[in-house]
Amino acid sequence: MSQLPPLSAVRVFEAAARLENFTAAAQELGMTQAAVSYQVKVLEERLGISLFQRAGRKVALTDKGREIAPILTRAFDQMRQGFAALTQDHSTVLTISCSISFAHLWLAPRIGAFQMVQPGLAVRIDATNRVVDFARDGVDVAIRGGEGTWPGVEAKLLTHNRLAPLCSPGWLAKNGPIADARALHAMPRLSPDDMWWHEWFAGVDVNADGRALPPGIALDSQVMEGRAAMAGQGVAIVNLFLWKAEVEAGLLVEAVPSYVRERASYWLVYPSHARNTPKVKAFRDWIGAEFAREIAADPEGRYLPR
Repeated sequence: MSQLPPLSAVRVFEAAARLENFTAAAQELGMTQAAVSYQVKVLEERLGISLFQRAGRKVALTDKGREIAPILTRAFDQMRQGFAALTQDHSTVLTISCSISFAHLWLAPRIGAFQMVQPGLAVRIDATNRVVDFARDGVDVAIRGGEGTWPGVEAKLLTHNRLAPLCSPGWLAKNGPIADARALHAMPRLSPDDMWWHEWFAGVDVNADGRALPPGIALDSQVMEGRAAMAGQGVAIVNLFLWKAEVEAGLLVEAVPSYVRERASYWLVYPSHARNTPKVKAFRDWIGAEFAREIAADPEGRYLPR
């Protein structure tokens, strides 16, 4: 036979043969007894052989039925075990994708608290600045910066972001005071061509377009820029809430006072079909509560703007 018989009929036969009872098979499969009888008949007609002997309401396997039944039962058992192992492994590991900066500065110091309330769940953090493909990359949830409009996923707003130029107190004492944003534009800055600088200058009404950039150190992540600023290497443009601890410890200060909300916000995203899976729901509830607490602790919106 070049093709398999209809798998729906094979599934029904396997249950009926294993139980040797059409009524019991119907109950197991959530079907009517008539539907079980019909599917068995479809399979027998497709094969051209009798699989059951019928005597009134009783049925018994024929020799051919007894020959094929254990083979099918083993096959279905292997499939059940395979799918059980697959879903068990998948349900006990949560893979989170987020930017390198968010992973280092916010998630890593807090993720232990999540695992304490979810001890049966292993957590893997995939720190990358690229936008991952959930299906291809095996990611369950992601924290993304943007406007919350990505096809094929659901997005839950975590927080808006405030941009701020930060430097060390020592650097400011040596190079300041800086009169205003226009004066800062003329000074060397860390990663001076970072798009956040353009956004911040526009937010404080400084037209920086077309102006020659002063020489500066180019760094490829907010983590490196913030650390360099703490070391007295210059002024970095960063998301302020990610550096709250350093600001409150006096390690970083605002080079120029301002209040500029970034166009992009942080969102928790996940595939629509996964919205009700226990691990996704658990992380969604936890991270939502964490940001709610941080927002409540910042009523003036200094770090987390409204």
